[in-house]
Amino acid sequence: MPSSTVSAPIREISVAHSPDSDDAFMFYGLATNKVRVPGLKFTHTLTDIETLNRKAMEGFYDVSAISFHAYPYVQEKYALMSCGGSVGDNYGPMVVATRPMGLEELKRTKIAVPGTLTTAYLALKLFAPKIETVVVPFDKIIPEILAGKHEAGLIIHEGQLTYEGSGLQKILDMGKWWFELTGLPLPLGGNAIRRELGPDLMKTIGRALRDSIQYALDHREEALTYAMQFARDLDTQMADRFVGMYVNERTLDYGADGKQAVELLLGMGYRAGIIPHKPEVEFV
Repeated sequence: MPSSTVSAPIREISVAHSPDSDDAFMFYGLATNKVRVPGLKFTHTLTDIETLNRKAMEGFYDVSAISFHAYPYVQEKYALMSCGGSVGDNYGPMVVATRPMGLEELKRTKIAVPGTLTTAYLALKLFAPKIETVVVPFDKIIPEILAGKHEAGLIIHEGQLTYEGSGLQKILDMGKWWFELTGLPLPLGGNAIRRELGPDLMKTIGRALRDSIQYALDHREEALTYAMQFARDLDTQMADRFVGMYVNERTLDYGADGKQAVELLLGMGYRAGIIPHKPEVEFV
């Protein structure tokens, strides 16, 4: 009998990340099919990090960018990928205001924050457990401070580079505060992968993401051109600087101190009563 070859069905893998230049840069290889995996098709969804954190609680996407703060809430459904993280090495999210302010005054000030599951919020609460906060979409924080709606705000993403141009002053850099406290980098966001995919597929997808990051680092100019469409209010030079802050060697591999920092940060959050679930950190 003549043998007939049946092509294996294509498995769709849903990937979600935030619409930022650094995430776009990281996923460039996969999003543009420069990096391919036989039998797998990656579909991309872009949405803000707080929404991704909430969606991960439902196990909605196969691979999702999440804040490390959100991991204990989703750890039963997801493991952490060992690449793709955004880590602040002695820098990170910052509290800004229209006027100078001492740290004691800051602790008595109500702060606009980009979501209660963001790592920036966790760090702020570790710094000042009793601080009052109000949730504001991350891209509205600077405009609302300038409009006089809030005295101070906790900024993430590109705001870390643009706040001075808006006439705001830095009161506290959470990454610097964390480094002075622990001597470790501040792990902000990572990529989580659904456990239901099984160990083999999880590893295959992990390698594909690592290849995508490596491809972008090796083809920086074209990857940056692609990422520029997501670089809110940044010129090419600033976008390059921002991408360099959060896509680098640590994005390929957290390193021992990076992984230690994740465990320490979440453990401190749990012991402080900020995180209700005991963190069980597992990297694929």
